[in-house]
Amino acid sequence: MVHLEGQKVVRAEEMARVEKKSIEGGASAEGYMLKAGEGIAHRIETFIEERGRAKKITLLVGKGNNGGDAFVAGTFLLNRGYEVQAYHLVDVGESSPLCQKNEKEFSRGGGKIFRGDEMPIGGVIVDGLLGTGFQGKLEGKILEVIEKANKSRLPILAIDIPSGVNGNTGGVDPIAIQATETIYLGMPKLGFFVGEGYNYVGKLSGVNFGMEKKYIENAKGHAYLVDDEAMHKLLPPIERTRHKYQAGYIIALAGSPGMPGAAILSCLAALRSGAGIVRLFHPKGMEDELARAPLELIRNPYTWEDPSSIFEEAKRAKACLIGPGIGKGEGVHTFVQAVVSKLDLPMVIDADGLYHIKTFPKGAILTPHYKEMLHLLGKDELTHEMCQNFAEQNEVTIVLKGAPTWIFHPKILPLIIAKGDPGMATAGTGDVLTGMIAALLAQGLKGREGATLGAYLHGTCGEIVAAKQTSYDLIASDLIEALPEAFQKLLSQSPQE
Repeated sequence: MVHLEGQKVVRAEEMARVEKKSIEGGASAEGYMLKAGEGIAHRIETFIEERGRAKKITLLVGKGNNGGDAFVAGTFLLNRGYEVQAYHLVDVGESSPLCQKNEKEFSRGGGKIFRGDEMPIGGVIVDGLLGTGFQGKLEGKILEVIEKANKSRLPILAIDIPSGVNGNTGGVDPIAIQATETIYLGMPKLGFFVGEGYNYVGKLSGVNFGMEKKYIENAKGHAYLVDDEAMHKLLPPIERTRHKYQAGYIIALAGSPGMPGAAILSCLAALRSGAGIVRLFHPKGMEDELARAPLELIRNPYTWEDPSSIFEEAKRAKACLIGPGIGKGEGVHTFVQAVVSKLDLPMVIDADGLYHIKTFPKGAILTPHYKEMLHLLGKDELTHEMCQNFAEQNEVTIVLKGAPTWIFHPKILPLIIAKGDPGMATAGTGDVLTGMIAALLAQGLKGREGATLGAYLHGTCGEIVAAKQTSYDLIASDLIEALPEAFQKLLSQSPQE
């Protein structure tokens, strides 16, 4: 079994608790700050080298230890030949002891420090204004500083969390630092991935500041980031002698008159994700609408009165997908419920399928977006605890689509897949994901593993397309065209390649 969990995601106060406990156990707060600052400096240096930018840094420094980290990083960079200047929001005496001490070191090393109305901006901005303990509303001078930094349009690297983001809720009032990258310390914070936080954190990178592993292991996690290095291990093995049914046979219950696109997208994505054969069952009368479907797709019409052909093919199939484009009519409602109750296959249920089915087969994978999840819960507001409880009560895996995507599975902490691109917020991308996951199930992956790899590849495709084109022009079928490159990326990580 492949271990999918990467970095543990914690609430801000939990990170503070285990850090305090480690210091009580003999660790040094000053030692932590020096190691954190060094790690931050290395990440800043790498960022500048990768972007080909001038070796110029502006530190934005608050009064707490987050500001102390910024001064330490600045001192390291001064010693590496960088031009570093700092804007300190407060007078020296208002800062924490470690912040004061490292400000002096920074000044001795040749760093320039500004205060008051004289606020310099230039080079790469490093945000050390506020730490993860911040809650509430920004006002006064710090609000002006953050506004000026954001309006500069210069790259901003945030230390631990973008200033103004709540480390638990992701709340922002009224603005926060718009980070190009967030260099988190120790463990990523829950606020990165909920509320408005994900709009502000940018790329995520981590720095180990020296805390012993036992404290991290004992920290209470809220979720885990998916382990990127484990994903290639999930790829289904390919035997040289296999035939198309061994490669994976999928039956699809999708499409309705006037809505052929969702069915075609999901089925083509399944074929491109390794399925050996995909058979689309569609309502009779759609033949002309599906005439331009891929040649490789087998099409079978059905009527609501006679589902026998579906049950017959289900005896040979390895997985099924249900929902894309089937519509919400009363007739299909009764039909879908009756069919699903008699199918005994690994199953992916999406879109309108989530509307029709009230009792889900055990082990099914559901792929709702936010509003569809609210419908399943029968609620007006959604929490991740509700999603986890739903997964456990119904014994299903939930892929909660969004930025980022969350995966909930019974009796285990959720996984967060921080992949993808904003351009994926376009019609049909969910149908593509449904087909991808179904293909992986047909090739032998279990529910949670298939859901995770499918969502990971899906996000990778989005990133590939946006890098080659833009986020503005991405459409769902682009993701399918990017699948070969997404698979190549994973295959290149395998020791066999």
